[in-house]
Amino acid sequence: MMAEQSLSERRACKLLEMDRSSYRYEPQTDQDGKVRAELVELARQKPRFGYRRLGVLLEKRGHKLNHKRLYRIYREEHLAVRRLKRKHVVRPVTPLANLSKANQEWSMDFVADGLATGRALRIFTLVDSFTRECLALEVDSCLSSGRITRVLDWVMEQRGAPEAIRCDNGPEFTSRHFLAWCEEHHIRPVHIQPGRPMQNGYVESFNGRFRDECLNANWFQTMNDARQKIESWRQEYNHERPHSSLGYRPPQEFADQLRKLSA
Repeated sequence: MMAEQSLSERRACKLLEMDRSSYRYEPQTDQDGKVRAELVELARQKPRFGYRRLGVLLEKRGHKLNHKRLYRIYREEHLAVRRLKRKHVVRPVTPLANLSKANQEWSMDFVADGLATGRALRIFTLVDSFTRECLALEVDSCLSSGRITRVLDWVMEQRGAPEAIRCDNGPEFTSRHFLAWCEEHHIRPVHIQPGRPMQNGYVESFNGRFRDECLNANWFQTMNDARQKIESWRQEYNHERPHSSLGYRPPQEFADQLRKLSA
């Protein structure tokens, strides 16, 4: 009788193409029940811990787990920490415009420095991209978008409004206040792509000269001292400093010649 049974079992295994050990295998109960329960308990106590940190806590409780086994249980219990994806600003390519006159495009940016006391210093830089004139250097410890538009209003009273303003994606230049101001004055804001500062190359080049010749060459004792020295350098830059891209003429002289030719 036993021989007939084993023969029939062998024939069944052959038909199913199964190994004999598989045919006789009996499923076992969940051996991870205790570990699973403690893992869930720890995850509820430390909801921002990943599976590796939770595994360290389990080891302190006396459990020795292979990291693959731990990760499998961690995934089965849906304990994975949700990580928020950072939103990135997407901008189209903004190549440098083919400029031919003053006020066609202004470029602006910020430069950071500090006082002798350790207080932070922030400078708003504004240049005409064609004439290379430095139109403003606003100095303070904090500069909001409202402060920036007031400086732009002051410059526009002196020389008129630009057709476009090129800037990066800083909060001062992407705020509702600044965009509404641009729309009110019919000025086109040109935002460069994030991480591509050379798309704003005119003001970046100016910032390099400004830092090398002014910020690094002066020691600012107070905020007023910084404002006076920086404004003095701006006047020298516009009226005296030869600019290589303008045939070694100062920006103000170059702008004056343009106005005479267009008159």
